[in-house]
Amino acid sequence: MSVNKAILIGRLGRDPELRYTPGGRAVASFSLATTERWTGQDGQKNESTTWHNIVAWGRQAEVMKEYLAKGRQVYIEGRIDNRSYDDKEGNKRYISEVVVQNFQFLESRGDSGGGGGSSSYDQSPPPEASQDRAPGGSQDDDDLPF
Repeated sequence: MSVNKAILIGRLGRDPELRYTPGGRAVASFSLATTERWTGQDGQKNESTTWHNIVAWGRQAEVMKEYLAKGRQVYIEGRIDNRSYDDKEGNKRYISEVVVQNFQFLESRGDSGGGGGSSSYDQSPPPEASQDRAPGGSQDDDDLPF
């Protein structure tokens, strides 16, 4: 048995970028920031932000492009995917992404930061979504860096 599940609540670092595969399938990508805050033993307030690469396919991608924007808060469930690609100089690069399976808006459009209205959208991408990847992407275990 194995489980590959990521659950994130964070704010978009940029507007979703919507593209279409040669087969006409929509794909959106954006960055999501999650921030941990704590008080140290010395009473000093600290915070640490982690950035996540997010990818959504099909109708989910189109809905996210339409309703999400930089700074908006969103709940995302998905699976972690690793792939490689060759950069402009021909160097092999590796990237980890969260592929969206379910998401929920945590703010209404006019809300700039306080939680509020929410709606959800659940649509797991079909298995063939991995074949609609951007050039250079691969699902083969041989391409993983570990």
